[in-house]
Amino acid sequence: MIGTYSQPSPENWTGRTSGKQAYLHEKVILHNALDTSPSIFGEKVFALLGYACDEGVRRNFGRPGAVEGPNAIRSQLGKMSNHLPESNSLIDLGDLHCPDGNMEATQEALDKQIQNILNKNAFPLLLGGGHDIAYGHYRGLRNYLGNQKRLGIINFDAHFDLRKNDNGNHSGTPFYQIAQDAANQNITFDYLCLGIRKDANTSELFDTAKTLGAQYISRADFAIQKLVHVEQNIKTFLSGLDKVYVTIDLDGFSSAYAPGVSAASPLGFSPEIVMASLAVIIRSRKLMSLDLAEMNPAFDRDEQTAKLAAGMLHYCMHELALL
Repeated sequence: MIGTYSQPSPENWTGRTSGKQAYLHEKVILHNALDTSPSIFGEKVFALLGYACDEGVRRNFGRPGAVEGPNAIRSQLGKMSNHLPESNSLIDLGDLHCPDGNMEATQEALDKQIQNILNKNAFPLLLGGGHDIAYGHYRGLRNYLGNQKRLGIINFDAHFDLRKNDNGNHSGTPFYQIAQDAANQNITFDYLCLGIRKDANTSELFDTAKTLGAQYISRADFAIQKLVHVEQNIKTFLSGLDKVYVTIDLDGFSSAYAPGVSAASPLGFSPEIVMASLAVIIRSRKLMSLDLAEMNPAFDRDEQTAKLAAGMLHYCMHELALL
């Protein structure tokens, strides 16, 4: 490991062997993100980058363990079947770490890596790690785009993560930080949160969301039975944007599907409504980048949370490859 970075490991990519790239572990290319030699990046590339940091979770009094999340997701993704066209590459760029508890430095490193990935015309797929991943991820997207483009955020989550950062930044503050940055730069804060639970957010957080103009769909309405309503809200939100960043907090899912998170609850949403929503977002052709947050293998059962996360990545890559 060099500072906050470690290279990708082949140990995370194992599974059945076909000899003809039938599985993703046979297709993936391991690449040192710090390598400045001529790039192996082609025209159609999915770039995986891990955010192996749960300092924000610790600061937010959550259950540590998400630092191991990226490799848990990789280990399941590699076993899955490969249906990507030969022209699409899958590259693993390794992990960013937070060895000294300096989360802000890790977020800054993430910002730079996101810009590097986009400058190579690759599509970033980030693996977390605490939801503080969102601040560094968004900053990288914003710095790449500049302020002339309207960049929105769609967050699949039970929580707003709009806590004020008067006492420091953590996994519950990233979207408040983004809103403050937007205000300082005189740009719009476009934020849609899908799956909000009343029992998981204080009245103050609902007030903050209202003050900041954040939009949301409650858990009761974020259900496959109300797909038309959900689709309409997503399409309306997307209509005013140039690009959108999607972040999926795994603790938004019911613990029946995702027990391996810091803040598990049986009252969360289902994979069906998330997959249907992702389809709408991808088909808009505005999706710029995606991450998965709060994967915590320490509390997983039979790797089902890691399999859920990997399955969503698998779905998104293959849908994006069709565009």
